[in-house]
Amino acid sequence: MSQTASLAPMRAMRERFRAALRRGLIGVLDIGSSKTCCLILRVDAQRLQRAHQDGALHDALGALRVVGAGVTRSRGVRLGEIADMEEACRAIRTALELAEKMVGERVDQVVVGLSGGRPESGAAHAVAMLEGLEAADRDVARVVTSCRIERAEGRETLHAQPVNFALDGVSGLNDPRGMSGKRIACDMHVVSVAATPLRNLAACVRRCDLELAGVVCASYASGLSALVEDEQKLGAACIDMGAGSTGLSVFLRGHLIHADSVRVGGDHITHDIATGLAMPSAAAERIKTLHGGAVATGLDDREMIEAPRLGEFDAFEDGEAEYVAGDRRRISRAMLIGVIRPRLEEILETARDRLRAAGFEHLPGRRIVLTGGASQLAGLEEAAQRILGRRARIGRPIRLAGLPPNASGPDFATAVGLCALAARPQDEMWDFDAPLAPSGRGALDRAVRWFRDNW
Repeated sequence: MSQTASLAPMRAMRERFRAALRRGLIGVLDIGSSKTCCLILRVDAQRLQRAHQDGALHDALGALRVVGAGVTRSRGVRLGEIADMEEACRAIRTALELAEKMVGERVDQVVVGLSGGRPESGAAHAVAMLEGLEAADRDVARVVTSCRIERAEGRETLHAQPVNFALDGVSGLNDPRGMSGKRIACDMHVVSVAATPLRNLAACVRRCDLELAGVVCASYASGLSALVEDEQKLGAACIDMGAGSTGLSVFLRGHLIHADSVRVGGDHITHDIATGLAMPSAAAERIKTLHGGAVATGLDDREMIEAPRLGEFDAFEDGEAEYVAGDRRRISRAMLIGVIRPRLEEILETARDRLRAAGFEHLPGRRIVLTGGASQLAGLEEAAQRILGRRARIGRPIRLAGLPPNASGPDFATAVGLCALAARPQDEMWDFDAPLAPSGRGALDRAVRWFRDNW
């Protein structure tokens, strides 16, 4: 399959995305291992267009308003990937219906975050000669579309973003148009994912009578939401600690330059508590949330927690529990933290090794931001500083008009990041149309180029 043909589905999704923005209503879906979240955005298309024309990216967020929100417990999702199509569809429909009831309108186009899929970063490069004395739109489009993306068997390209341009060897240009030179070069960052999880996600969304207006790497969306603008420019990493997996994204000069994932997350900590302390998973999740921590203190031996044994209560659909037999066992918080720490250290150490292998140590900023539902454990910042070797902070998503208060925590970083992408979509390879090859060998070539440019 040619590169042009392989990009056709991405071009079609981008057209649906632009059409939804023009109509003024678009949805975003974060389908994670623990929860499925749907946010519906009302878009002021004229204000958004003015913000893009003026380059006022901050004003672009003001063109969005969250008018609907729905959250439900995920079903049929494991390690961020669809494991049961019917159950996953039920969760999506539930979250979508809750959000649509708040709006009073139906949403057809959605942008979806992909938490699994084993994302991998790659690079592409191309060089072209300028047609005139200054770089023009045609030159940029030609060099971007000339980048050849190497696609491994069983993988699909999810993002292909120009991150650097150069004119006559002068690098570090974000937009070379209007600048003089003879030769233009482009460096592109490519994110690929496993094809099967991506196709299953697309099929699941279609079965819910929705059209895909975009699929975004979840760790990328979380980084856009949790990192402030200066961190994205100077160089920072976002560690998105989800339930089924931990996503990694690295930013520099405002661009995503690396994406990766660790297939361990908060659910694995819950499983360790349930197994190590012999209690049901529902109780383990509740105890982890209310009493869990990453760092032990001298008072933890005195703090006692009621912890039922297996078989002592029934767990209902909403996660509540009721004791049915036996005396209530009590464990110390120190014992609980002793079970949590090994798995938490495994997650952070693996993330540290992945970032080190990606060359994160050579970035000028080297800031680390932790986000995601599992990042809310008490004392995590201290544990992360000890293991990662630098200060880290807990990142909360950016503020959006109309965003409910209960959706403003680190566990909603991906969903809010998908909204931010709706306001400020990054250039992708499929946004550029390859111009006709300039030859200048005859009047017919010049006439064809003139007709294409003007009609």
